Amino acid sequence: MRQSTPKHWDDYWKKQDDLDDAYSNEDRLIDGLLKLMDPKGKKILEVGGGSGRDSIRLAQMGADVTVIDYVESSLGVVARNAERAGVHITLVHGDALKMPFPEGTFDAVFHQGLMEHFRDEQPLLLENRRVLKSGGLVLIDVPQRFHIYTVFKQTLIAMNKWFAGWETQYSIEELEAIVKKAGFEVVGRYGDWMCPGFFYRAARRGLAGAGVKLPKYPRIPPFAQINDAWRGFWRRTPIAIYTYAMIGSIGRKP
Repeated sequence: MRQSTPKHWDDYWKKQDDLDDAYSNEDRLIDGLLKLMDPKGKKILEVGGGSGRDSIRLAQMGADVTVIDYVESSLGVVARNAERAGVHITLVHGDALKMPFPEGTFDAVFHQGLMEHFRDEQPLLLENRRVLKSGGLVLIDVPQRFHIYTVFKQTLIAMNKWFAGWETQYSIEELEAIVKKAGFEVVGRYGDWMCPGFFYRAARRGLAGAGVKLPKYPRIPPFAQINDAWRGFWRRTPIAIYTYAMIGSIGRKP
């Protein structure tokens, strides 16, 4: 059975160190948190550190941020990026399913690009719930089921060529049902498209291997302005959540 292993992530994060060259999360997760909480002075945990981009932003807003990851190379990336940004983040090498924190430690827990690598999500979310204070928030950011990214990803998984080994994807209803099953009250949802889109990102990555460097964010008038206006209109519709590349659910611990 294919799975996502520490080696997959160690190999990946040893090659990823430049925040300026990596695409951001478009602040979707932080924007979702800010609607429900002022992070200043709050104890916030990121599970599965990645580049640490979101944690760095929250630390810049005055949060007391901890990052836990079971891959030391990821923590090294977070440490270097935090140093460059001039912020302090507490780094912990540990297992997301058995975290070394007392019950009720954090005001908020979040993870981006993590839960989809677990075939059984409940142990992860129950551990998130354990370390949260009463009334604390969990933010879970995952790939959306109905997207071309899913087709591409599942094709590579079937060929055993996916960089992370294995992962799944969710509709917003599936995600919220999982959050509720773990004992949270669902208090928010969010999502966003890839910007630029999937095909441009794939082309940019492929051409980079051939020594051709395309701009990270192409802005060609008037097409860029038309695209911005279209996205702004579509975002206000109830079906936009089913077209996003990434979606998130926010739960509150009773």
